[in-house]
Amino acid sequence: MVSCQAFPIGSLLMNPRFLAALFLVAPLHAQEALPVELRCEYHRNPLAVGTAKPRLSWKLKAANEGARDVTQSAYQIQAIADGQGGAELWNSGKVDSAATSQIEWAGQALASRQRVHWRVRVWDGKGTVSAWSEPGDFGIGLLDPVDWSALWISAKDDAAFTTTENVQNFVGDPERGSLILTPAKYLRKEFEAPMVTRATLHATALGVYTIELNGKRVSDERLAPGWSAYQRRLNYQTYDVTQLLQAGKNAIGATLADGWYAGYVAYGLLTGQEGLVSGVNGRYYYGVSPALRVQLELEMSDGTRQTVISDPSWKSSLGPITETDILMGEAYDARKELNGWSKPGFDDSAWQAAVCKTGTNAKVDPHPGNPVRPIEEIAAKSVREQSPGVFIFDLGQNISGLVRLKVKGKAGDKVKLRYAEVLHNDGHLSTENLRCARATDTYTLKGDPDGETWTPEFTYHGFQYVEVSGFPGTPDKDAITGIVIHSDTPRHGHFECSDPMLNQLYRNMVWTQRANFFEMPTDCPQRDERMGWTGDAQIYVRAATFNADIAAFYTKWLRDLNDDQWDYGAYPPYAPRPLARPNEHHAAGWMDSGVICPWTIWQVYGDTRVIREHWRKMNDFMEWRAARDPSLAGATDDCGFGDWLSVGAVKTPIPFIDLAYHAYDARLMAEMAGAIGDKGAEARYRDRASKIAAAFQKLYLKPDGSLVVHNQSAYAMALFFDLIPEAQRQQSAAQLASLVQANGNKMSTGFLGTRPLLPALSATGHHDLAGILMQQKEYPSWGYEVENGATTIWERWDSYIKGQGVHEPSMNSFSHYAFGAVCEWMMSDLAGIDRATPGFDRIRIAPRPTGTITQASGGMETRHGPLSCSWKIDGDHFVADVVIPPNTTAEITLPVSGEISEGGQPIQGRPGIREIKGQQILAGSGSYHFSGKR
Repeated sequence: MVSCQAFPIGSLLMNPRFLAALFLVAPLHAQEALPVELRCEYHRNPLAVGTAKPRLSWKLKAANEGARDVTQSAYQIQAIADGQGGAELWNSGKVDSAATSQIEWAGQALASRQRVHWRVRVWDGKGTVSAWSEPGDFGIGLLDPVDWSALWISAKDDAAFTTTENVQNFVGDPERGSLILTPAKYLRKEFEAPMVTRATLHATALGVYTIELNGKRVSDERLAPGWSAYQRRLNYQTYDVTQLLQAGKNAIGATLADGWYAGYVAYGLLTGQEGLVSGVNGRYYYGVSPALRVQLELEMSDGTRQTVISDPSWKSSLGPITETDILMGEAYDARKELNGWSKPGFDDSAWQAAVCKTGTNAKVDPHPGNPVRPIEEIAAKSVREQSPGVFIFDLGQNISGLVRLKVKGKAGDKVKLRYAEVLHNDGHLSTENLRCARATDTYTLKGDPDGETWTPEFTYHGFQYVEVSGFPGTPDKDAITGIVIHSDTPRHGHFECSDPMLNQLYRNMVWTQRANFFEMPTDCPQRDERMGWTGDAQIYVRAATFNADIAAFYTKWLRDLNDDQWDYGAYPPYAPRPLARPNEHHAAGWMDSGVICPWTIWQVYGDTRVIREHWRKMNDFMEWRAARDPSLAGATDDCGFGDWLSVGAVKTPIPFIDLAYHAYDARLMAEMAGAIGDKGAEARYRDRASKIAAAFQKLYLKPDGSLVVHNQSAYAMALFFDLIPEAQRQQSAAQLASLVQANGNKMSTGFLGTRPLLPALSATGHHDLAGILMQQKEYPSWGYEVENGATTIWERWDSYIKGQGVHEPSMNSFSHYAFGAVCEWMMSDLAGIDRATPGFDRIRIAPRPTGTITQASGGMETRHGPLSCSWKIDGDHFVADVVIPPNTTAEITLPVSGEISEGGQPIQGRPGIREIKGQQILAGSGSYHFSGKR
């Protein structure tokens, strides 16, 4: 055990500023590495994590700018309890390890509500100890059902509160029934409290909610608690509301709406589902009436506690939100505002008593992902009058979110807002692709002479254009401001090159990812779907990691996926899976997300807990696969998606896809089994993968390397999944290349075939052809979208047709990230950055120029820190600026023929250069400037 300065104890712990100051201890010697960015379960200072054994992480920062080869040889963690006394909970002593990520708690047992302060110091590669880090904090959530004393409450149900609208108003078919639109419910309670040292609010809903305390909103989060498999798991939020509480009288208020629980979900209106709770198409999949559960826990300086809970003492009322639905939109009547309703002293004598609800027996967990919240604002680029009294605003960017309306008029004036991603050729909104999503917001003015502003609360839309009608007068551009809303996954990626089209394409990918990483990885943000389609998710997950930190986001969604796994073992085509849609069970390339996504999270973030957490269910899936296809011939499925939206004449049979993915899954399972130390499972899955590959080759591979299924997607999948023997890989790759060339150097692939297409070409000697496809501008191509004004990735290669306009309105999203999976190739092959081992402990840097591209730069944030490569062709020289994160080793391969230099000097013996093997360099962390003759 290494001696160290003890943590400060006593009353000083009550003051965070003293705590932070006293945590800092001067280093014993000059150090090279400093621990920074402390995190717990992927979050900084989380208030509630859902485990008593949380994982702690940090990054290293070079103590001196310009330092190279910064490593960690050991660490020491100290943790103390929050509160009077500050009892030590864990002192790891010096642990000889380079690990900086996901160090599992090994101190005293932690319990619900416990708050912990922790810090870490590290020893660098030379054995020099650092200063202690700045302190980090985390709290343990309510881990046991008995921790909840709050009751489930709601407003009294009253059919008179519900409005109906004939569906033909927006889908043109009166046989499909009427909309049922419900208002938001307002609930409140007043209470008295002494002076508190801490006030913690736990809140959740069967539905969606917001909370206000003494007239102030407790968070900017939207649509909390999110969507989950309500019958199995419900998430909750925890907020520190200490600063909002006051000694004496207080009031807490909640606004409650249907959300995903009881509102319209997916495309039930189109398909006519049976067996719903109410018999009404499209909604009530999980329940009919939303409910709220709130628990406010107050802590006083003398150690006493007081709890304010949701119970029948609360009161309820309707208010200004007269209609609200995630898909259909929101109506707000400002004349009905309840001024001061969440402050003490409000007259609620006309309000009804809240009613208790049965609630749920589902597991209730702290939300493990990223909150949905407003991220940025976009000013309208233009406004024009489309027809008398109808104005079209253009944001210049397709987004997910809402708008802020700014208006002045008389009481009763009604402004209607409609949304669209694109316009028809005559300039009016193209809303046919929304299908049954009405996507309309309405604001009724109260007549404030100073003007009024409004933003909807419990809905969101996918749009670039906003149609405004009923506006009093002529609006200026500032009448509408776009508010971008999505899950707040930390963004970090960047890409730029000498081709402006690719630069715009990358921006389109990022915007599409942002729009669809909305509580779950949705397919689209605009129409009556917005579901966590599993095929799209597995296709794009690796690309997504280059652009943002999605570890927490996928931690949450993988629980949704496994919660909604079918009892017999298959993963569904979307998750969460609404209860009333049993007709779509499983699909090849979609159900495989249950294996591919955890494997990817492990590969990128070094996370083995995600493997252990879902290992049993992944095994269940693989056992079901083996049982349904004992002869290894490939199986059909009941969805029939196949290589979705491919444009080639020869389609890829589903049994081919199923067998290829079965082999791929088995290989990934073997790798994951090895990662968690299950040697038996590793051997079994390796053997299984080998047998499936042999069966695939027997069925589909010819002696000349051609495949029985002769199309681009088939070859791309077979090569990418490593199903072609080494002796025939080049022959198969030549077949793929000839298919691309015969198609005019254009692709014909769909969702499943596009992701592996360019990587397969580049890996088999056809990198130049991959570059041609990447820069292609004729249909079908990524460049075709950009040339036609796209600001996000389209669902179809031909979502818009030159000279004709919008194509195929029945299924046509202009914000669909699946075809954006090529971002993975742009980063890993063109810019040349990727992992060499799981978690980026070892890094591969191998830029590969192609096509007409003479310069490219790509970067991302790894779990160790920033990684980037910026290269250019300068005459007959290749120049690369490389940034390698601390505590890693990079394998650098540059496309040069001669000696590599740095600053005009040979790199041999320079700081950070560990080894040179021909054109490959092994280097430690730091910034480098390499140059060599091509």
